[in-house]
Amino acid sequence: MVGLEKAPDAAHIAVGTTALAVGLNAYINSLIHLKKKNVDLKTGAVFAAASLADSAAGAYLGHITPGTRLLALFAVFMIAVGASMALPTKTHRNTPRRSKPKMAAAGILVGFLSGYFGIGGGFLIVPTLMYVAGLEISKAVGTSLISVGTFGLATGLIYALYGKTLVAIAALYLIGGVAGGYLGAALAVKTPRDTLKKIYSALIISVGIYILYKSLGA
Repeated sequence: MVGLEKAPDAAHIAVGTTALAVGLNAYINSLIHLKKKNVDLKTGAVFAAASLADSAAGAYLGHITPGTRLLALFAVFMIAVGASMALPTKTHRNTPRRSKPKMAAAGILVGFLSGYFGIGGGFLIVPTLMYVAGLEISKAVGTSLISVGTFGLATGLIYALYGKTLVAIAALYLIGGVAGGYLGAALAVKTPRDTLKKIYSALIISVGIYILYKSLGA
């Protein structure tokens, strides 16, 4: 995270800056996944639309939450989600179950949490799309980018209103994110679904542990 231990409000600046970078990256990378037929546009649009307002509300509440507490809660939440992803589940077919009420309810909750923690929310949106919309993991990853982009930009812009978004640093993240997106999309379509799910879960848990360590140290 950007300078977490060097300034009292650095945690909020890190949240606003990375949210903007993640949002822009997600929109660009969604085009890459779209070309590889890894995006369900209708499901992604319904989910994003249902959760946009709550994302903004969550971002405001996150802004007034003490920074170190916010990051610690975020870390614990990541670890919990990553652990749930590691559990065995029924095989998901690539046939979406578009129950609009269920997707809207899930979108409202996910949007609020994504805005509150200042993230695009991909690590949370992916399992939600798998379990609520019935998408298998590779398509859930691609579809999630629509919501991730929406949440990220909303959060980043709200933090920018309070002067807590470093646009220059976000631009650097954007450059690296686009390059990584091409590589990640290429690997996603070639990796077995069970293996991809395990890797995804391990990464989320590892990052969560690291953030928890840094936030408690701060």
